[in-house]
Amino acid sequence: MSDPRITSSIFTRGAVDLSTLRGPAPASTRPGTPPQGGPSTGAPGAPGAGGDAAIVDVTEATIQSEVLERSMAMPVVVFFGAAGFPESDEFAPVLERLAAESGGAWVLARVDVQQNPRIAQMFRVQGIPMVYAVVGGQPIDAFSGVVPEAQLRQWLQAVLKAGGVTVAEPEDPRLDEADDALMSGDLDAAERAYRKILADSPADAAAEAGLAQVGVARRVAGADPTTALAAAESAPDDVAAQLLAADIEVLSGLAEQAYARLVGLVRRTAGEDRETVRQHLVSLFTIAGPDDPAVASARRALASALF
Repeated sequence: MSDPRITSSIFTRGAVDLSTLRGPAPASTRPGTPPQGGPSTGAPGAPGAGGDAAIVDVTEATIQSEVLERSMAMPVVVFFGAAGFPESDEFAPVLERLAAESGGAWVLARVDVQQNPRIAQMFRVQGIPMVYAVVGGQPIDAFSGVVPEAQLRQWLQAVLKAGGVTVAEPEDPRLDEADDALMSGDLDAAERAYRKILADSPADAAAEAGLAQVGVARRVAGADPTTALAAAESAPDDVAAQLLAADIEVLSGLAEQAYARLVGLVRRTAGEDRETVRQHLVSLFTIAGPDDPAVASARRALASALF
């Protein structure tokens, strides 16, 4: 699954019948307390084994308390795997680390399918690794196989939202690295970093904005702002001069002025020139983001100019 996300239609309530697994939990097992001596489904010695309340190992005897009951209070992510299977051993530590980082916003429940085949059967697990999200005692979404961490984080955010949990969006260290490269002027490194993020998360707005900034920075490199703006003023229909002036205005904090400049140019041009100006303007919108009021206003003006 390349794009895990909440899709409520995947399951209808009761489609995964867990009722036969319900039963009294052992006296030593209470919600919030990891079962003692449970199996680890990740690599040997994986973080969270033996005592981290954010990560629990689940058996038939403890699934009621550790998954069903606990999911009434917070989302539970159930990981089906088995030690010794490469993809399972690879993916388990990633989930364990994210669970530990969550600060108790959700719980990772690990199920060893070799030792608990009945649980795997009830969840209709056909291959490992497989991950289910359980909220309010019912599965709400699932995916199989290994997915990139960036997409996994997005999926978890959607699970938390479905569970009524509000958490701050975690910072992406890859984005920090890309931004640092951009600020230091290493445009090649910044572009590589932003493109790598977009390869994993094609809709990452911050990475799209960063990549658009790299383009602007490259286009204005070596240009004298005063001279460029004067040239644009004296040649209002010179497409290259107007595009450069708009780039300089965006970098100078005059984005609305840049938008107006290019919308006017769209009105005065046709054919390939018009399309070049339109695409350039849209790339500048990407820097600000779709929620910027100035972008919304400029998009309406652009639509009017085009049609």
